[in-house]
Amino acid sequence: MNNRAGYYKSNLSGEMAYLSFVPSPLPPNPPIEMSEDIVNLLIKANSQLAVLERAAMHIPNVDLFVSMYVRKEALMSSQIEGMQATLEDILDPLIETNANRDVADVVNYIKAAEFAVKRLRELPLCNRLIKETHAVLMSGVRGQEKNPGEFRRSQNWIGGQGSTLKNARYIPPSPEDMMDAMSDLEKYMNMDDGLDVLIRAALIHYQFESIHPFPDGNGRVGRLLITLFLMEKKVLTTPALYISYFLKKNRVEYYDRMTEVRNRGNYEQWVKFFLQALWESAKDATDTIDELAALHDKNTALISQMGRAAKNARLVFGYLEANPIIEIKKTAAALNITFNTVSSAVDRLIDAGILIQTTNANRNRTFAYDAYLGILRKGT
Repeated sequence: MNNRAGYYKSNLSGEMAYLSFVPSPLPPNPPIEMSEDIVNLLIKANSQLAVLERAAMHIPNVDLFVSMYVRKEALMSSQIEGMQATLEDILDPLIETNANRDVADVVNYIKAAEFAVKRLRELPLCNRLIKETHAVLMSGVRGQEKNPGEFRRSQNWIGGQGSTLKNARYIPPSPEDMMDAMSDLEKYMNMDDGLDVLIRAALIHYQFESIHPFPDGNGRVGRLLITLFLMEKKVLTTPALYISYFLKKNRVEYYDRMTEVRNRGNYEQWVKFFLQALWESAKDATDTIDELAALHDKNTALISQMGRAAKNARLVFGYLEANPIIEIKKTAAALNITFNTVSSAVDRLIDAGILIQTTNANRNRTFAYDAYLGILRKGT
């Protein structure tokens, strides 16, 4: 089964025989056919990403917004892999004591994303950066015994629980072919083939998922690669895009369309799907920024009416926007003010309808910035 995306290669023989996929290097040959549909989607996605960039520049605290977004993207990307965690879990101020395995995985993704964005200032997008990011993603969680930060040395496959090489849904390249394919992908990420950056991002993500270079964590690293590539090419200045919401919503189609490229060499249908994902994700992110900015302004106005108590309430409110679920003792320590000062500011914020006490059986009472969480919770 040969086509322009690659071919299936026989490995081993007899009972042990299986076919693994060997992807053709990018860009596709013959080139992507720029149909009217693709051109229209490209224009829509590029202009929506430009709107998102402008919106991100105008929010009061862009770092804070981005850190929330990275958390949400981490959660969604991990949910695609079947992990059970909620937004409340990963924002729990007592996370060190309450974390389960799924939550630990999401927290690691947040660390990996933050690491990769920083590292991108020092290194181009390359296999070294990808491996280092993978090491952060897999450290101290399940899968950590599988050589974090190293490309695989054995054949892997994709399929349901308990599947084998015999009945796998997809078998990526053998370790030798994988090393060649990753070397080709690294070259492609750093060359200019004249294609629009968004189409290149689509091709890079597809190629990485097809190569599946790690024993575990490929999906999450591959989705992070999209943001990193768009940042390296200056389409985004912050990782304020979370594409995993769209991919989670359309999970079956996401996998089917990549399969269609491998089986028939049809890159065009994948590119269209991917551009639609970028457009919707950028629109979603822009709407969220607008809602959070409006909420910030509304609550800042309420706090300014608190007279002498406004100063401490403002301090706690600033902390809340980075930590929408708080616990008094930890907040007091973080802000370097007394427990009682935080406690009375929290009471003021509850009276103003900004904070609510969460129903928590723990001795430590926690409080949530509920309207803020409501905006972020969409889709999780």
